[in-house]
Amino acid sequence: MGARMIYVHGSGSKVRAELLKSRWDQALFGRDLGDDSLMAYWAPVRHGTPLPDAGPDTLDGGPESVKGAEDEMPAPVRDEPPEEFVARTLGEAWFESASPAPEGPWTGEPGDPLGGWLRDMTYLADTMAESVAARRALLRTLVKHTFKDTHAYFFGGARDAIRDALTTELGKAGDTPLVVVGHGLGSVVAYEVLAESGREAELLVTLGSPLAVAEVQGHLAARPAVPPGVHAWLNASDPRDLVALDHTLRPEYAPVDRITDVLVTNDSANHHGIAAYLGDVRVGEACREVLERLG
Repeated sequence: MGARMIYVHGSGSKVRAELLKSRWDQALFGRDLGDDSLMAYWAPVRHGTPLPDAGPDTLDGGPESVKGAEDEMPAPVRDEPPEEFVARTLGEAWFESASPAPEGPWTGEPGDPLGGWLRDMTYLADTMAESVAARRALLRTLVKHTFKDTHAYFFGGARDAIRDALTTELGKAGDTPLVVVGHGLGSVVAYEVLAESGREAELLVTLGSPLAVAEVQGHLAARPAVPPGVHAWLNASDPRDLVALDHTLRPEYAPVDRITDVLVTNDSANHHGIAAYLGDVRVGEACREVLERLG
């Protein structure tokens, strides 16, 4: 067997693991890879029951995601000022992460370690929304879920269980050469597990990643650097992607000669959708080159 793909999905509820893996295969290669690809499926840690097979994933940016985002954000809060949205989302994340559960309301005290990232994502979302309520709902849904899942990962006790999903798939892959692809929060998971395990990977691909964001870097389990076993790292993002506010990993992650930062066009409705990232020619060529070379 040649190289094997391992995918790590991003924030939010997802369809069942087998279907999600097949969709990533199809978007990247135009076919299902069968046993040659694996999905590190961590969604149940945070979201329980999978989405229906035909159900909209409001974080994926597909054509059906705008309506789903509107349904998630009821009218009374859809047009709230950015500051109020930030305060409410910070409060929700604090309640979810607190253990034991807090007895009273969140006081709104400043100082959340990811608050700056949330604020900047929110203001960029509103700038991009151009006062259109449906688009604002879509972008704020992406901001809210991404922030809350990332907050739970770093501060809410979800880190080990989420990382275990990838560790399990690495065990299944054995000594096979790997291409590891992480999307959004999944790129953080991929980075930390590869950095701490030292597992070799021919190629690490991070898509719409927050790894360059200062607030995220400050809470990584491993200091910013190319994981020791990673031979090459492709980091791709759309300039309009709210999650990847900073688009260059170089020079913070060294050695820089192993990293390629590229700006790509992700024309999904929220500019963060995984299918659009996987369909980018540079992402596809990088993954296919490894599979063909080691096949």
